[in-house]
Amino acid sequence: MKRLLLVGAGHAHLVVLRSLKQTPLYGASVTLVTPAALQIYSGMLPGVIAGHYHLREAQVDVAALAGYVEFVQDELVSMDVKRRVAKLRAGAEVEFDYASLNAGSLVDSSVTGGREHALPVKPFHEFIDKLGNPRRVAIAGAGAAGAELAMALRHVGAAVTLYSEKASISNRVVRALRRRGVDFRPGMAVTAIEPGPVVIAGASRQEFDRVLLATGAVPQPWLRSSGLATDEPGFALVQATLQSVSHPEIFAAGDCATLRDAPHPKSGVYSMRHGEILAQNLRNVVEGKPLATYKPQPHALSLITCGARYAIAERGNWSAEGRWAWWWKDWIDRRWVRSFENRGQTPIP
Repeated sequence: MKRLLLVGAGHAHLVVLRSLKQTPLYGASVTLVTPAALQIYSGMLPGVIAGHYHLREAQVDVAALAGYVEFVQDELVSMDVKRRVAKLRAGAEVEFDYASLNAGSLVDSSVTGGREHALPVKPFHEFIDKLGNPRRVAIAGAGAAGAELAMALRHVGAAVTLYSEKASISNRVVRALRRRGVDFRPGMAVTAIEPGPVVIAGASRQEFDRVLLATGAVPQPWLRSSGLATDEPGFALVQATLQSVSHPEIFAAGDCATLRDAPHPKSGVYSMRHGEILAQNLRNVVEGKPLATYKPQPHALSLITCGARYAIAERGNWSAEGRWAWWWKDWIDRRWVRSFENRGQTPIP
């Protein structure tokens, strides 16, 4: 019997687990290793902070979803792809014939003082546990995640300053930040964080209750040392079948992977679609069948919440905003989470 190891419970592996629960994979023993039994859905995290959702509404019960899959609540610390062995933080080793990686990414904490004096937004369960109720908040990183987080905290009364050397958000989102009273500082990168915490940005020094890091994604440290082929930053490099370009018995999807011939943004929308191909290909590789290929969509729908029940919808060159966009996102998000509690179909925006 083949041994299949699933590492992480991101969007793609949630789809795989749902598929395995509905139709078991015969001819293979499946083990899932993931740090948390309850996975917070990233799309609903700003709504939790803004008070629109209870935390439980935004969580998927991974342990229950795993069904007959062996569930191991632990964290992978190293992988030897030559020996096909994964080592866990608690000390156990898991041998495998095939492995699938959907372990996500980490937040870049390399700014001076970042690890000591700031709170990264990932992992989400640690972020929620440690956030508290700060009244003066600085956020480093003005991508969609940083902007949503800034407006959610502003909605519950915090004074928020959003720093970014180079914002990766649209003018529509910038206007929304301004309207909601976020102190948005484009062109001001956080250069250091000192005890206080005090944010240093060029010649500026300002003290806050909390400094949050929503900076760029960096890979899990064990990926580069595993022996897998990686891109320059260190994410697993995969082909269109989502197999490693160097080790075809290893699959990778979501934020921890880069598609060699068609790189695309690291976002939940793409990871959901990875999951559909991954679920099919894990079955096919065990059963000795030809593998399917993944072709990323040219433009993905982005729904950015603005603190209140108001959102901005963007896709390619098209954009719009309003309360209707929030309710649209709310419907998509709730349907997505509920799909792991029953036999509903995967919603794709």
